[in-house]
Amino acid sequence: MLDILDASAVRRWVELSAEALGRTRREIDALNVFPVPDGDTGTNLHLTVLAAAEGAAGLPPEAPLPQVWRALSRGALMGARGNSGVILSQILRSLAEILGAGSRTDGLLLEEALAYATELARAAVAHPVEGTMLTVLRAASEAAGGRSVAEVAESAARGARRALRETTGQLDVLAERGVVDAGGAGLCVLLDALAAVATEEFPERYEVPARDESRSAVIVRPEEKDHGYEVIYLLETEDERIPELRAALDGLGDSLVVVGGDGLWNVHVHVDDAGAAIEAGLEAGRAYRIRVTHLGTAPAPRAPHTGRGVVAVTAADGLAALFEEAGAAVVRRPSGGLPQLAVLVEAILLAGDEVAVLPNEPEVLGLAEAAATRARDSGVKIAVIPTRASVQGLAALAVHDPRRPFDEDVIAMAGTARATRFGSLQIAVEEAMTSVGICQPGDVLGLLEGDVVLIGAEPGVVARELLGRMLSGGGELVTLITGTGVPSGLVAEVAEELRARRPDVELTVYDGGQVLYPVLFGVE
Repeated sequence: MLDILDASAVRRWVELSAEALGRTRREIDALNVFPVPDGDTGTNLHLTVLAAAEGAAGLPPEAPLPQVWRALSRGALMGARGNSGVILSQILRSLAEILGAGSRTDGLLLEEALAYATELARAAVAHPVEGTMLTVLRAASEAAGGRSVAEVAESAARGARRALRETTGQLDVLAERGVVDAGGAGLCVLLDALAAVATEEFPERYEVPARDESRSAVIVRPEEKDHGYEVIYLLETEDERIPELRAALDGLGDSLVVVGGDGLWNVHVHVDDAGAAIEAGLEAGRAYRIRVTHLGTAPAPRAPHTGRGVVAVTAADGLAALFEEAGAAVVRRPSGGLPQLAVLVEAILLAGDEVAVLPNEPEVLGLAEAAATRARDSGVKIAVIPTRASVQGLAALAVHDPRRPFDEDVIAMAGTARATRFGSLQIAVEEAMTSVGICQPGDVLGLLEGDVVLIGAEPGVVARELLGRMLSGGGELVTLITGTGVPSGLVAEVAEELRARRPDVELTVYDGGQVLYPVLFGVE
């Protein structure tokens, strides 16, 4: 049992919390009826804690306790999702302010931190409501007691569980559905994980109360206003401007939560006029990472998506459209860069119970594996197919068949991707040594499987010679994907060359819109 909470224990807690919420997120989603019945509270809490864990994971193993707390709280603030996630980020920030002040934490300081988190989380919500995660947090703080970290964590977790059971009777909408508050249920999982780390007694499962039909009731409630959009953004501004922003947003909608400090804030609100909410942020400072989500008005939370799904990563508009037309969910990345890990995890979680991931670039493969590892905590069956180019991803998707058993489908997709040779043209931007000599700025490079094999001056000449090499090993189908810099007439030159020399080969041309490569080739 832990008497103190050091940097290693804090890391274990946030990692275990991410795993525990991964296991329970769908059960928590099914409880979500307040403030809107959009069935995503568990997912939002999971993604927020994943962002916190990612922040801490980026530190060296020997990082001191204050640095660990700062990293995870900033990660949560930057990656907070939904009403519950934004409130949770404020809870973590509050804990960090108290528990990250020294090299280690005892039970008395943990008790103080829980009380402080209760105060700041409630202050961040414009109109606090009883029967929510704020109620559960206050009960946890009031129940916390003891000298060791283990004693305080256990007593806080027990108090939170008692309060969670009572939330059904505190909110009419919860009583009507016979459920406890979803955010409160997620908070209980986090506190249970803290108690598990502190006592070194890890439960086989984390309890999420299911709907209780015996406690449900028909409630006659006055007509309520349902706002159409959820708006979330990060805001860089002076702290003194936040009260004015709160007042402006409070007049536009509800479910207003503004958290943060020291010049960086996370803003969440439900409104009818999303543009006005965004403009209020732009007037207050620099608003970015703006997300606007339409809020459905369904009477019950949506069922989690099930079945087979495919997630494809790409940087280009045309390629994104091709993948979407073929049935994949697309995660966008900046040209030459990587997608955000939390965004990729979210896409996988939303895609289905069985998900194939197509990274489509060697640099994205490691990130896709990391995202799959995190997403598997929620019970999703995931396979990362090591596609190293978009043409391999498209070829894999062409043989995807959700009617087959998942393992057979993955084998077929992976086999087709592996059998698809890929090449590309690229324009050199600086002098460099390649495997076939020195290139100068403006030279046309022919790349085969990622390696430079040709250097030339004319794109058409290099394209025809590169394709000839690719077909020398056989092939029946050539896919040509044009980028934004494709030279005029190049496609016609390639088509004419194939008609003259390989009339047996079928040519398919797509507009990919990629920036880095004027032309992409695939040969099957």
